[in-house]
Amino acid sequence: MKNFIEELRWRGMMHDAMPGTEEHLLEEMRSAYVGFDPTADSLHIGNLVPIMLLAHYQRCGHKPIALVGGATGMIGDPSGKSAERNLLDEKTLRHNQECVKAQLGHFLDFTSDAENAAILVNNYDWMKDISFLEFIRDVGKHITVNYMMAKDSVKNRIGAASKEGMSFTEFTYQMVQGYDFLHLFRENATTIQMGGSDQWGNITTGTELIRRIGNGKGYAITCPLITKSDGSKFGKSEGGNVWLDAKRTSPYKFYQYWLNTSDEDAEKYIKIFTFLDKETINTLVAKHNEAPHARILQKRLGEEVTVLVHGKEEYDKAIMASSILFGKSTASDLKSLDEQTFLDVFDGVPQATVSTADIADGLDMIGALSAKTNFLKSNGDVKRALKENAISVNKEKVNDSFTITNNDLIAGKYVLLQRGKKNYFLLRVE
Repeated sequence: MKNFIEELRWRGMMHDAMPGTEEHLLEEMRSAYVGFDPTADSLHIGNLVPIMLLAHYQRCGHKPIALVGGATGMIGDPSGKSAERNLLDEKTLRHNQECVKAQLGHFLDFTSDAENAAILVNNYDWMKDISFLEFIRDVGKHITVNYMMAKDSVKNRIGAASKEGMSFTEFTYQMVQGYDFLHLFRENATTIQMGGSDQWGNITTGTELIRRIGNGKGYAITCPLITKSDGSKFGKSEGGNVWLDAKRTSPYKFYQYWLNTSDEDAEKYIKIFTFLDKETINTLVAKHNEAPHARILQKRLGEEVTVLVHGKEEYDKAIMASSILFGKSTASDLKSLDEQTFLDVFDGVPQATVSTADIADGLDMIGALSAKTNFLKSNGDVKRALKENAISVNKEKVNDSFTITNNDLIAGKYVLLQRGKKNYFLLRVE
């Protein structure tokens, strides 16, 4: 077995661990779990750190358990939150669980016969049959209110600065999560819980329950909360979360997020979000520092993470889509893009709508560039631009005799117009 703690340290993924954790892991194969919030049908890149924790854990020879918080998802973790969130019904949570498992399968081995094959559990399965009276009698009496009030997740919500306060439901969250750890300790011999540094309080409540009720020893490992060097929030783009689901965030936009990472962040992220070894990463960093303009780190980071999440084929499409704006692409390249990727590539480009009747018999360039769209200000501008050979339709130069027909449609409804190298316009046909 590899030394898991050592692996986390050099990757910058180690924040804190209970005394004795490293020695505990070196003795034999151990089971550890990480909890995932099932309140959406997709994880986002903010979840990649705990996912990578489990993936490295398995690669070091240990058994990872991914816990989908069906029960805790019905409550809502107050850690890092300023207000209570909406609760979900069981049907929605079950659907989200299956979606999350499919995404985790890109990183974890759930299917092999290996002793350390990953398993996925849902805490709703053991919490649903426990009555409130049973819980407060058998679990609640072992943890004092003073102990619970001392947690940062509680203090931050009931302090003078908090306007919302904290419901009893949220106050009990750490007890429910702690019970998960106790349950997995009993049923799966799970001795370690891992998570972000903001989860330390919840995790240690679990170790306390294992000590007091299970007469055993539990351990905690936390990783740092990821931040960006410019102070902005990691995992967010202008459109919000960067999701692992291609329907929510296209592979092209996903790749672009990593490609646009700063040099400082790229050096940090390539250790955290890839499985590349230390020697490979050090070589990449050295090459990048010799020619930062080539963005070697960003390109390799984008490749590794995009292939992991979406596969090689989608990565190749993202690369092709990236080259369309700046490279020598053709009409056939454009037509190979799906609608969402096409729209992502040309996000923010001005557009106009024409009817299918307008192109049924062929739309001439005067109509396409001026009369129907106002892309160019006048018919005279159109004629001059065509004479200068400055007009392209779907990346191919055209003259004044060209007409746009159904054969020119991209994704069945778009035509890309262009004047010069950078002046784009989108024609939408409806």
